[in-house]
Amino acid sequence: MIKSMTGYGKSEATLENGKLTIEFRSVNGKNADISIKSSLLPKEKELDIRRRIAEKLQRGTIDMFLTWEPNTAESAKKINVELAREYYSQISELGASIGAESLNRNEPNYLLATLLRMPDVIDSTRKDVITDENWPLVEKAIDEALDRIDTYRSDEGVSLYKDVTGRVQTILSLYDEIEQYEPERISAARERILKAAEELKVKMDEQRFEQEMIFYLEKLDINEEKVRLRQHCKYFMDTIDSEPYPGKKLGFIIQEMGREINTTGSKANHASIQKCVVRMKDELEKIREQSMNIL
Repeated sequence: MIKSMTGYGKSEATLENGKLTIEFRSVNGKNADISIKSSLLPKEKELDIRRRIAEKLQRGTIDMFLTWEPNTAESAKKINVELAREYYSQISELGASIGAESLNRNEPNYLLATLLRMPDVIDSTRKDVITDENWPLVEKAIDEALDRIDTYRSDEGVSLYKDVTGRVQTILSLYDEIEQYEPERISAARERILKAAEELKVKMDEQRFEQEMIFYLEKLDINEEKVRLRQHCKYFMDTIDSEPYPGKKLGFIIQEMGREINTTGSKANHASIQKCVVRMKDELEKIREQSMNIL
């Protein structure tokens, strides 16, 4: 069964200092365009993760997101008390030397806020979220998220398959409808030529007229287009049923189907057949749009 290139998968890993959330989102693309939207993943792990994503998802524009939620204790920033005291001592000495020591007594809250803004008083050093010790847990969560986006794509593929194959059958049924107008079309063309000859009072040799008529009708004959279109539709169904990743090949088949439908329209010379051709073009365009999302 085919798969869609649109998908979403999410998983979580509970680590020693908090929770790591892994998300995958994908839309259609010509190749595997993988983007990791986080700086949490260690550089030495990135190449292997990209390889895993490409092997699992094959194709599409794929974004990977990593979000870190630290525990309450871990998220609290640490105050470097010794450094703050050193700053306070230096500020006090400076205040005394310039006669501003009252600042320390009358506005302690202001002084404290100033101290907390001094360089390195608040320890903002970020510890590595992903380490060698917790990597097996992270790796497992990544695989789970990949499995979930793959399942999502498979479920979407069921809907895609039903839609495009149904439209292919509609195109075939419309061509069956066109066949019903074939005798009427030939008869109408013959009568139109005879009427034009009568109005122009042209005397025609009956044998020569039949020869010219046959030549004219051969130009309007759509039997070859009909045979080829049906063959293309069969090839479309065989491909979508037998190949694991048929998206690109289906695009080429759709082009050939469009060529036969367009030629049928140019030869139609009949209002009802033209209406069928317009409907076939509409169905084919919808197939083309949907096939762009087939893996």
